Order: sequence, then C-alpha cells, then structure tokens
Amino acid sequence: MKLSARNKLKGTIAEVKKGATTTHVKIDIGGAVVTASITNEAADELKLAAGQTAYAVIKASDVMVGVD
Repeated sequence: MKLSARNKLKGTIAEVKKGATTTHVKIDIGGAVVTASITNEAADELKLAAGQTAYAVIKASDVMVGVD
C-alpha cells in the first residue's frame, strides 16, 4: 500500500463494532488505541476483523481535540 499521507500508524485491530450505518474500528498502536468511524460498506469491503494488522491513516486537518 502506498499513500501520500504521512500520518500512518501501524497496529492491530482490537475491536470492530458495527452500528446501523457506521462501524467503529479500534486499532492498538503499541498500547495506545486509535478509534476510527467508517461506513459499514467500507468495513465490509476491507473485511476487518480483530487481530488483523491495519493502519490508522490520519488527515491532520481533520484531527480535533478539545478539553476544558
């Protein structure tokens, strides 16, 4: 896989939780967990399963964090 994105984190899928329209995918990146929300169609096409190696690809312009 080749991508132009520079923010690629390789890890292992810890959990795949399918909802009505979206699937939440938790990827363990060396002890830290990144959660992605993707369409059910995309999850089905990728055939995601716990234990599988996967990459969290982060588009920096879309990462937001807020605290009080």
